[in-house]
Amino acid sequence: MASDLAADLARARQYGDALSPGVHAVVVYRFGRWALQRPRAARLVLDSLYVMLAVVVRVLWGIEISRRARIGPGLYIAHAGGIVIGPNVVIGAACNLSHDVTIGRSGHGENYGMPVIGDDVYIAPGAKLFGKIRVGDNVKIGANAVVHRDVPDNAVVASPGFQIVSFKGNRRRAPLQKVS
Repeated sequence: MASDLAADLARARQYGDALSPGVHAVVVYRFGRWALQRPRAARLVLDSLYVMLAVVVRVLWGIEISRRARIGPGLYIAHAGGIVIGPNVVIGAACNLSHDVTIGRSGHGENYGMPVIGDDVYIAPGAKLFGKIRVGDNVKIGANAVVHRDVPDNAVVASPGFQIVSFKGNRRRAPLQKVS
């Protein structure tokens, strides 16, 4: 947890945003993940604290990140408001999220599930990703895109709806360690 949080804070500092609402949300998420791994007796206290902090972040900043999501190091949330990441979502390393982004569950039967998002992915304002889909590495998802199918590595997805418009990908950064 500490190394993931250090990577999150380092990315926020890169953008000059070390005390933003997005950082608050990520710190609470990392604390929640850490608390899940503690012994049951300790969780009585830690879970209460986590729930209180998560409610404060949700009410003040409009950001809801399930602590049951698995998110790699270097998560950066640029703007507060309307961000929802559901349980069991997987997000890789060095990803950026903007405001009004929803990543969640959808589908029926074999198609029921949550998105798995690769490393170095940028998700622009208003984007919605849902269902049992895979978003590759180095992907850029444009504003208001609705992503309900797999997206290959290096793709750029644009609105309206779902259109892959290029394979130039997201800007490349130094790789961080992958989510296990």
